[in-house]
Amino acid sequence: MLNPDQFMDIALLHKEGRSLREIAKLTGHSRNTIRRVIREKVPRAFRTPSRPSKLDPFKGYLQRRFREHGLSAVRLFAEVRAMGFAGSEIIVRRFIHTLREAWSAKLTVRFETPPGEQAQADWAEVGRFTLPGGQVIRLYAFVMVLSFSRALYVEFTRSMRMETLIRCHQNAFAYFGGWPRKILYDNMRQVVAGPDRINPRFRDFADHHGFAVRRHRPYRPRTKGKVERMVHYVKDNFLNARSFTGLDDLNAQARAWLVTTANVRIHSTTGERPWDLLANEELTPLNAITPYQVVHCVQRTVDAEALVQFERCRYSVPVSYVGQRVVLDARPGSVLIRSKDCILAEHPRAKTAGARVEKPEHVRERWQRSIAPPSAPPSQGCIVTFGDEVQRRPLSLYQEIVS
Repeated sequence: MLNPDQFMDIALLHKEGRSLREIAKLTGHSRNTIRRVIREKVPRAFRTPSRPSKLDPFKGYLQRRFREHGLSAVRLFAEVRAMGFAGSEIIVRRFIHTLREAWSAKLTVRFETPPGEQAQADWAEVGRFTLPGGQVIRLYAFVMVLSFSRALYVEFTRSMRMETLIRCHQNAFAYFGGWPRKILYDNMRQVVAGPDRINPRFRDFADHHGFAVRRHRPYRPRTKGKVERMVHYVKDNFLNARSFTGLDDLNAQARAWLVTTANVRIHSTTGERPWDLLANEELTPLNAITPYQVVHCVQRTVDAEALVQFERCRYSVPVSYVGQRVVLDARPGSVLIRSKDCILAEHPRAKTAGARVEKPEHVRERWQRSIAPPSAPPSQGCIVTFGDEVQRRPLSLYQEIVS
C-alpha cells in the first residue's frame, strides 16, 4: 500500500513526461503499480483488512439483547462469557460502541472526597412491573453511595413517604456500618420543604444522627454525579430484564447482587473494589446513638363507633370524642392518639389488616352509652286538652239500662 508521499512522487514523474520504465527504475515500484497510480489519480483511502473475530458467533445475540433492553457492555460481556466467549471485555465494548449513538462528551471536573466525608442519596421511580399473578405495581428505588469508597446500597419500595425514606436511611446505615458527616440530596420533597429550608421531620432525623443535609446546586446535577450514575447502573445491570415474584423477592435479589456484583467489582475510577475501600471509611458507628424512632403523624376524624382508622386497621378512643379531629402518631410498635397535647389512648400497632384494637374501658363506655335510659322523655308531636270537665254518672244508672 503506497503512502501519500509515494503516490505524489509517481504522479509528478509522470507529469514530467517520464516513461513507465524510467519511473519504475527511479521509485523502485513495479510497472503495474505505476499504471494504477496514473489511472486512479488520487490516493486510495486506507481500509482495515477484515479478519475473523472471536465475537462473530455472538454478535447476533448481542444485537438482539442490546436492541430489546439496551444493556451495557459489562452486562453483555458477562452473558456471552457464560455462553463460551473466550475473548476480552474490550472486544465487547468496541462492538457495543458501534451499536450505540455516540454522545458528545462534556468537560467535567471530578471532585473526590476524603473518607467518611460524604454520601449521595437519590430516590428514583423505576417503573411499573407486573407480578406473576397479574398485579401491576409501581416501584421506587432508594440509592445511596459513599463518595470515597463508592460502596453502594439500594432498596426498592412501593411508596416515597417520609417514614419510608427514613427507614431506607436506617437500613443503609446498618449495611455500611455507620453514616458519613454529610449526605447530598437533590430537591426531593421529603427532604426539601422550600428554598433554603429542610423538611422539619427529616431535619429531626438528621440532627439525631448528627449528619449535615446538603442540596446539590440547582441545574447542576453533575454535583451528585456519583449517585446519578449508580441509579443508571442499578437499572441497567440489575433491574433490566430481571423477573421477581414480589417486593420481598426483589429486595432479596438486590441484596445478593450488591454482595456478588456491585460492591466487589473493580471500580473504573478508584481501580479498587468498593467493599475493600469501605473498611477505610471513617463513618460514625451505629452504637454512637440510640436508635431513632420513626413516627408517622396523621390526622383522623373519630367515627360513630369511637374508632379511628389507620392503614386499614381501627383503634378506639373515648366516646366523648366522636366526630372530633384527633392526631395519630404511629411508631413501629405502637399507635398514640391525642387531641392537641392531651393523650387519649395508646395501643399496640395492629399486625394484620382489618383488625380492631380497643381498650376494655372504651368498649364498656360505648355499651353504657348505648343502653343508658334517655335523660328526658321524648317530645310529643301533638297534645290534646279538654276545656269542659268530664261528666260523672253513678254505676246504678247503667245497671237499670241493662235490666
